Amino acid sequence: MTSTTFIGALASNTRQQVTARRHWAVSRAFQLFVLYLADTAVVFAALVLAVAGRQLLPFVATAEPLAWWAMPALAAFWLGSLRLFGADSLRHLRAGVTEYKRVIMASATVAAVVGISSYLLKADFPRGTYVLLFVAGTAGLVAVRLVRRRTMAAIHRRGALTTPLLVAGDVGHVDHVSTVLGRESWLGYRVVGAITRDASDRATPGGLPVLGTIDDVVDVIRRQRVDAVIFAEGSFSSPADFRRMAWQLEEHDIQMIVVPTAADISAQRMAIRPVAGLPLVDVDRPQAIAAARWIKRSFDIVGAGILLLLASPVLALTALAIKLDDGGPVLFRQRRVGLKGNEFSCLKFRSMGTDAEARLAALASRNEGAGPLFKMVKDPRITRVGRVIRRFSIDELPQLWNAFRGEMSLVGPRPALPTEVAQYDDDARRRLDVRPGLTGLWQVSGRSRLSWDDTVRLDLYYVDNWSMTQDLVILARTAQAVVGSAGAY
Repeated sequence: MTSTTFIGALASNTRQQVTARRHWAVSRAFQLFVLYLADTAVVFAALVLAVAGRQLLPFVATAEPLAWWAMPALAAFWLGSLRLFGADSLRHLRAGVTEYKRVIMASATVAAVVGISSYLLKADFPRGTYVLLFVAGTAGLVAVRLVRRRTMAAIHRRGALTTPLLVAGDVGHVDHVSTVLGRESWLGYRVVGAITRDASDRATPGGLPVLGTIDDVVDVIRRQRVDAVIFAEGSFSSPADFRRMAWQLEEHDIQMIVVPTAADISAQRMAIRPVAGLPLVDVDRPQAIAAARWIKRSFDIVGAGILLLLASPVLALTALAIKLDDGGPVLFRQRRVGLKGNEFSCLKFRSMGTDAEARLAALASRNEGAGPLFKMVKDPRITRVGRVIRRFSIDELPQLWNAFRGEMSLVGPRPALPTEVAQYDDDARRRLDVRPGLTGLWQVSGRSRLSWDDTVRLDLYYVDNWSMTQDLVILARTAQAVVGSAGAY
């Protein structure tokens, strides 16, 4: 490459960085503007609904309505509380539940102040109007943020309106952070390059260009025109270095993000306690033992029993269709490995020909799965009925009986074949510390499209961070994934 070509490429890259940063700044300002407008519309709509809808509530139908003149004052107080509680803080707009928590806290505070004031002043505030106002308003404010977040996630997945940033630290940690941000593209972060302690290499092992050393961070920021820097493990040799870096970035309005060594730990297991100036992070123990306790087992028994009853018409029709298709057996029983390595007969509706196992060896060379998994997008062994029931995961409904019996759970890691378990390393065997599930993080995060490493990572995250709330969320997301048949074949 000639010097002229190199300078031209550098200039083109700089122009792209400037354009990307300008687009991101415009996106941020536009999001806040739309959020303010939406909040205002929701609050006033809730006020109008509460006043006009009082006739729907018989026990307050005769009560005096909220005075119209008081509506602007109440709306201003509510909107001001949202700002005061930081419900529009930019750092919480991408992920997590902090954004939603602040909306609920702000709304609850307004409700408490209004209620107490009405009591002390002996003002006539109809109970039905009060309840309708704050229930509808709070739900609307949360819904606005949910829609905004999903809209921006869809835009980010297409590579638009992303935030350019640098990742600093040891090359191994830099590559890990870069890989995660690349995989979770919906977050909207675009890694421009790496900052390491030694810039002798032009790129990290993962292929990320090294743009300078830790001492050059400010100069690199100026050249690349980024908006944030992620500091991974190995960025600083002492707390004083961290403090000085924060001082430097403060002058340039650059967001500073620190990634600790601890990874794949849910927020529920971590608590930060400042002690003598040290931000100590308490990490609760992994939850594999808790996942095997009675509360999860009781939920499986009740849930599986109800679902079996609700799904009985689908089960009957599917069994009839399979029998009429080729006259073979309806159910397919396969030995799988469950809790603590104990094997059991996993039930499925038969979706392949009766000679499927015999034909497996001949198809081994055409395996499209990852790791020890065998997968084919167009597996010739699948029957006509099998393609339909696999697309919507109907073939797995008989596993509800396995969950009812205690061999499986409604939510958990994927049940593995004994041949797969034989190839597990020590990390992968951790998946056997809980019951396998009909669904899990692997299913709602891509199903058959996931790599083997991602499948193991998601299963281990589930095992270590189990909670009933997470189970309920996974079940809800499973319904969406099944309807969309994403990644199923």
